Amino acid sequence: MSEIWQILKSGHWPSLAGAWLHLTVSFMVWLLVAAMSIPLVTALQLSDAEIAWLVSLPLLGGALLRMVAGWSADRLGARRTAVVILVVELLVLSWGWVGVNGYGAALVFSLGLGVAGASFAVALPLASRAYPPAAQGLILGIAASGNVGTVLILFLAPRWAAAMDWHQVCGVMAAVVAVTLVGFELLVPRMARAPEVREGAWWHQVVELIRQRSAYWLCFLYAITFGGFVGLCSVIPLLLHDVYRFEAIQAGGVAAFCGLIGSLIRPIGGYVADRQGGLRALYYVLPAIAGAVVAVMSPSHTLGVAMMVVATAAMGFGNGVVFQLVAEWFPRDIGLASGVVGAAGAVGGFVLPILIGTMKGLSGSYELGFWLFAGLAVCAWGTVMVALRPNGSSPVNLPS
Repeated sequence: MSEIWQILKSGHWPSLAGAWLHLTVSFMVWLLVAAMSIPLVTALQLSDAEIAWLVSLPLLGGALLRMVAGWSADRLGARRTAVVILVVELLVLSWGWVGVNGYGAALVFSLGLGVAGASFAVALPLASRAYPPAAQGLILGIAASGNVGTVLILFLAPRWAAAMDWHQVCGVMAAVVAVTLVGFELLVPRMARAPEVREGAWWHQVVELIRQRSAYWLCFLYAITFGGFVGLCSVIPLLLHDVYRFEAIQAGGVAAFCGLIGSLIRPIGGYVADRQGGLRALYYVLPAIAGAVVAVMSPSHTLGVAMMVVATAAMGFGNGVVFQLVAEWFPRDIGLASGVVGAAGAVGGFVLPILIGTMKGLSGSYELGFWLFAGLAVCAWGTVMVALRPNGSSPVNLPS
């Protein structure tokens, strides 16, 4: 514990706190539709396919915007970009409060909430640049544990929606974002833009980055760990409601607990990766993800819920590990790399609810979708095993 305290004192902790606050509240905004999915089905009279798209669109919007936000964090400054994100969140939520009516407008509103997902690409660079290289795994894990916002919104939104109209829930979240904007301005100092920023259009820099095989390999791994985490947390309320007949508030409580475990364990994943190596840590966590995801659809609701907790915990641990590798392999482009890898994770989160919903429509069960995702996790495990082979043969060019 004393070692962790010394690490926290080795940098600028208010910046770390500001980054964590930004990500926490943004995650609340990002998962707001998922947290209100059961009330929205009733209020808007939605089919299974319609609610699946409504839940997934914020994840897609976040994926698209994370790369832009990551480039902006490196080029224009993470703090300035973070403030813009909060302002846009406030505007979108205000529209949801007073102006969204009908399914078409709800789709646009849901996509607009994706801007909150871009927070990841600015919160992590803010925290990273406030601390020395030796502390990156733990610090990025702490900052990224702001995905505990998932827990808060999954717990609170169903309760708010039971007491008020879903439009009013958007108004409550708009107030939360406004307070966060003030707190962020006070905590995070104004700094010059990051040194050694390369000139050029952001999309050229994105292409240059993802041409490195180590970068798109990390994208694949993060699509499994983070994509699995946020996607599973998004569908848990509907899954519990449809399969085990949980009420909305009870289902939200279970989803919140899963999100809490996955968020709290993320810094531990980064800490272990700092000490033992990221690839070795992934070697153990990826099969745990695959096994737990398959067991989620147990006939026993007790075992099924337990496996949801195990799956989200393993994914949260893996999230911390992957971003330790991002900071280690791309220290000069941490903002852009965070945006690109984070975007891949958000795409994974977007695909998972669509995959599960589509397979349910075709087969009448959620099982096939979970089996397909588990197969992808096993494929990721295979690439890690190849990368760890002592003869040096690897699917990627690992940075030295």
